Amino acid sequence: MARIVQFFREVRVELGKVVWPTRREALKITGIVILFCAVVAIFLGSIDFGLAKLIGLIVNN
Repeated sequence: MARIVQFFREVRVELGKVVWPTRREALKITGIVILFCAVVAIFLGSIDFGLAKLIGLIVNN
């Protein structure tokens, strides 16, 4: 039991050392992540659409 208590004490000490982002920084980073995900989704979606059309042309001929 003492080891568990010691573990949580150390966790609390380590969390005190963390430099948390400000609200503005967190919103900025979140926006960048959402934008990046949207760009990747559009890119992969266009590749999927193009390959589906290409396979459709090959199979139908």
